[in-house]
Amino acid sequence: MGLGDNPVSRDLATLVGSRICHDLISPIGAIGNGVELLSMGGGGGTDEIDLISGSVEQASARIRFFRIAYGAAHAEQTIAGTEVATILRAMSAAARVQYDWTITGQMSRPLARIALLSAQCMESAMPGGGQITVMLDDALHVIGNADRIAADPALWLPLEDLATEHVHSAAQVQFALLPRAVLEAGLTLTIMQSDTTISMQFRET
Repeated sequence: MGLGDNPVSRDLATLVGSRICHDLISPIGAIGNGVELLSMGGGGGTDEIDLISGSVEQASARIRFFRIAYGAAHAEQTIAGTEVATILRAMSAAARVQYDWTITGQMSRPLARIALLSAQCMESAMPGGGQITVMLDDALHVIGNADRIAADPALWLPLEDLATEHVHSAAQVQFALLPRAVLEAGLTLTIMQSDTTISMQFRET
């Protein structure tokens, strides 16, 4: 089945993803509010509150990330680059991979989705950690730098060659979603790689 087949199933999958993220973000936020009230009231130890608060912030950021990367994204929808930067900053607070998100203005939600899916793909190629930079000019650029880049050809080749198929595991779902998102956005992807750098450039066809 080709990338353009079965659009109804694709739409349902993205809607399910959006609904799950929407329903989870409220209780996570409520926990965060509870921790804040607990700290104001002097209840609980400082270390314990800090640990819970940090975990809630990480979980909230990750759900918001998933909502953009895996949820429905229509061409007329936009998102502020500063919002995405805030999400990535919270996610990478204690992570091996750090982000330099340079986009501050409004951008289309499909383009933001492509950027985040690309970043997830890059994370898998940085087993020792590194930095991912995202820039937008006449094209979208996602650039990863690390001491060692370990990109699995079986995962990366199908991103450019849509005729090449690969059966993905759950941990590799970003590699399955990215080509479809690029195709739907009418973009072309160019990948360049060295021992320490991997870059993805998305341009209009």
